[in-house]
Amino acid sequence: MTKIREHQLKRILEQMFSKDKLLMDIGDLEAKKHSLLHALHTVTQEMEQYKSEMENEYGAINIDLSDGSYTKLDDNGEQNS
Repeated sequence: MTKIREHQLKRILEQMFSKDKLLMDIGDLEAKKHSLLHALHTVTQEMEQYKSEMENEYGAINIDLSDGSYTKLDDNGEQNS
């Protein structure tokens, strides 16, 4: 039987191992990405729900997040003067 040299086989096997490891790492990252996107979607839904609750209590407002003060918005979403 004819074979390639031992060092050639070793190099090919090392390259295949490196490629397989990288593909596994990419798969892990994709799974993590999916999980993070799901978490982002959940937080976005929670924010929209809370925004709706706030609008039911205060009406359409613009909140200053530095101190919690707010100004009312008109029907066009503009601040009332």
